[in-house]
Amino acid sequence: MATLKAIRRRVSSVRNIQQITKAMKMISAARLRRAQEAAFAARPYAGKLEEVLQNLAQSQTLAHPLLTAREEHNIDLVFITSDRGLCGGFNANLIRTAETFIREHRAQKVTLSLVGRRGFDYFKRRPVTIVEQHINLFGRLTAALAHEIGTRMSQRFLNGETDAVYILYARFRSALVQVPTIDRILPVIAKERSVTDVPLEYVYEPEPQTLLASLLARYIDMLIYRAMLESVASEHGARMTAMDNATNNAVDMIERLTLDMNRARQAGITRELLEIVSTGEALK
Repeated sequence: MATLKAIRRRVSSVRNIQQITKAMKMISAARLRRAQEAAFAARPYAGKLEEVLQNLAQSQTLAHPLLTAREEHNIDLVFITSDRGLCGGFNANLIRTAETFIREHRAQKVTLSLVGRRGFDYFKRRPVTIVEQHINLFGRLTAALAHEIGTRMSQRFLNGETDAVYILYARFRSALVQVPTIDRILPVIAKERSVTDVPLEYVYEPEPQTLLASLLARYIDMLIYRAMLESVASEHGARMTAMDNATNNAVDMIERLTLDMNRARQAGITRELLEIVSTGEALK
C-alpha cells in the first residue's frame, strides 16, 4: 500500500485535474451553443440554394464544366479535423473514415486538402499527397476560408487536375453523436426530378446561364462552409462530453483514493498503538 503522503499527493493532483476538466467542459458548452446555432442556421440556406440550383439545371437546357461528370482517375478529398485534442474519439473516427475512403479508391490517386492540425499531423507521415493544409485555426473557420478552398478546388477541376472533389467532416447531431460524413462537392450532379414533385416556377434574372455560373460558385462555397460549421459544433460537443466523462472519472478516483487514504491512516494509528503497547510490556 502506498504511503499516506503519496496518497494525499495523488488526491491533490486529481483534484487539480478535475478543476481543469470541469472548466474545459463549461467553456465547450458555452461555445457549443453558438456553434450549434450557426450550424443549424446554415442548413435551410444551403437546402434552398440547392433547390434553386437543381431547378435551374433541370428546367433549362444549360451546360457548365462544373456540371460535367467524368471518369474518376484523380480525386481530391477536403478533410476537416480539429487543431486541438482532448475531444474523445472525434479525430480518430474521422481519420479512420479517411483511411477507409483512401483504401476504397486505391485504383485512383487521392489528394488531400487538410483543414485542422490533427489530420495534418497524421497524414504528413504517410504516403499520401497533400496539396494544401490550413492549420492552427482553432475553430475560427470562416466563409473567406471556405471561398478560398472552393475557388481552388473548382480551378483544379476545370484544369483537369482532379476529376472529383469530396469533403469529409463530422456532421453534428447532438453533443453525444457526431457522424463522419462524406459529401461530393464536384462535379455538381443534377438530381432527377421525381414524378410526384411539383415543379416550381422561378423568374430568373439575370440570364439563366449567367445565374447558373454564379449559383454554382456560391453553392460550392456553401457546401464547404456548412461542413466547417458542422465540424466546429461537433468538435465542441465531443470535447464537452469527453471533459464531462473525465470530471466524473476524477470524482470516482478521488473517492477511491480517499478510501485508501483512510485505510492507510487507520493502519498507521493501529501500528503506533501496537508499538506503544509493546514498549509498555517491555518496560514491565
